[in-house]
Amino acid sequence: MTATTTEAVAEQFWTRCRSCSSLLYLKRLRRNLDVCPECGDHQRLAAPDRIRQLVDPGTFAALPGEVAPVDPVEFVDSVSYPQRLVAARSDTNLAEAVLCGEARIDGYPLVLAVMDFRFLGGSLGAVVGELITRAAERALDRRLPLLLVTASGGARMQEGVLSLMQMATVSQAIAALREAGLLTISLITDPTYGGVAASFATNTDVVVVESGARMGFAGPRVIHQTIRQPLPEGFQTADFLLRHGQADMVVERWSLRGRLRPLLATASAVRPAPVPEDDRGTDVDDAVSPLGPGRAVLIRDPGQLAEPDGWRAVQAARNLDRPTTLDYLATAFDSFTELHGDRLAADCPAIVAGLARLGGQPLVVVGHQKGHHTKDLLARNFGMPTPAGYRKAQRVMRLAVQLGLPIVTLIDTPGAYPGIDAEKHGQAAAIADSILAMTGLPVPIVAVVTGEGGSGGALALGVADRVLMLQNAVYSVISPEGCAAILWNDPTATPRAARALRVTAPDLLRLGVADAVVPEPPQGAQSDPATAADLLRHAVVEALTPLLRMPAETLVRQRRLRFRRFGAGNGSVPPPVDPR
Repeated sequence: MTATTTEAVAEQFWTRCRSCSSLLYLKRLRRNLDVCPECGDHQRLAAPDRIRQLVDPGTFAALPGEVAPVDPVEFVDSVSYPQRLVAARSDTNLAEAVLCGEARIDGYPLVLAVMDFRFLGGSLGAVVGELITRAAERALDRRLPLLLVTASGGARMQEGVLSLMQMATVSQAIAALREAGLLTISLITDPTYGGVAASFATNTDVVVVESGARMGFAGPRVIHQTIRQPLPEGFQTADFLLRHGQADMVVERWSLRGRLRPLLATASAVRPAPVPEDDRGTDVDDAVSPLGPGRAVLIRDPGQLAEPDGWRAVQAARNLDRPTTLDYLATAFDSFTELHGDRLAADCPAIVAGLARLGGQPLVVVGHQKGHHTKDLLARNFGMPTPAGYRKAQRVMRLAVQLGLPIVTLIDTPGAYPGIDAEKHGQAAAIADSILAMTGLPVPIVAVVTGEGGSGGALALGVADRVLMLQNAVYSVISPEGCAAILWNDPTATPRAARALRVTAPDLLRLGVADAVVPEPPQGAQSDPATAADLLRHAVVEALTPLLRMPAETLVRQRRLRFRRFGAGNGSVPPPVDPR
């Protein structure tokens, strides 16, 4: 056997990792989903291989119809554009740079379009745009979610400005799916740049980035040549995108199916149709609800509650051992898929938002997150959101409206973050936008104050159809410390301020700000987190069940009337009490 023959045989069984240069046995690499077992580098996949890895075996059916190639500007560089197309087809055994079809993932049906970087760099031309648009239209016709798997260098130069138009063509197809209440998901793979990144790769509802993928409008070399500045470490990588609010999640290849499944399950869920208001029942046990069985736990009579001292109540609400939003999501709810980023610049860790499930009902949960220890508190900014946090919350709430899902908010914050950068990025406007948006969301909203309800930072998640408070929670216009400093100019007046502000659960129930109180274990939620979670679960079911059957216009009208009654002269404000 000659040396040349030996090398050819070796190439059939071995390859080198592009990242660590390790010599890899091809069969082992394939078994590992083309992820290097030595360094974890995610090798690029051909579209057929990607489909085989993602979808249930035997379920992929290519969409019918072919699209004739175009050469609108008769482009020629070293060879003509038609010659390049012929060579690309020969090299890849594909007709174009995308494969589209219907399939199932863990039994859930969807339409998908998978790009292939091997075909002229996965570039976006008129045929690719047409095929992806047809896939979106098929999803619209079949009322199925759409998954776009991107791998592209951008718009196809050889087709001139016609390739640029594809960004708008596909984007308007995505818009039609949103208007129809259908879920769209992008799976960003390496690399995704240019016109694809600046259109359908990032204007879907959920953006999932495969580990190791890079995405940006312009490539690093172009940026460096243009601005002549060094680029930061990890620029445009998956982790960079997550930190800067551009991605909902970064997922290893072997976890993709598992992470896509709950998204598709949410999109496939059947939700009950609203019924006329006169036909609604209000008894939790009698109501037919996808939330599952519930028991009445809510306390609506303040006379049934002990009257805590205001300052002691504040201290109890701030107890770092109290369950956080993430704790409740892990215990009171059946599942949770977190979504990240404001799609502008950042991902605020003080706000947690995503898709959850409670019984048979999918829903959206948004909440403040503090943490239990110093490290967590610092990482979560002590539960004080930046503008990016409120914008993330609104983005996920808009998704709830699109999919027809109810919203539950869990409130526990000292207030919105008062830092310089927050002011630069419009903290006041972000809170205002959140309050304004929530007044008109046409889906049920239940807000639960689980700890501290601090000022406008709390209200930004608190404009709801039903506002609940845990028994040891507090809700206030300002912190007692802030009130004491402003009105008494004396930090020792803090306990007095806490009593004067009337921040406790019984106080807020009498004021009508809280609709009901959720009882806690005798020593507080932190003493028995499992029981606290069970009580919270049943409280949400009890509050949400009658709302699920209300027409959207009734929800919005009654929500607005609820907050209208807080105006002076409307008979809802009780007389003052002696704060001593």
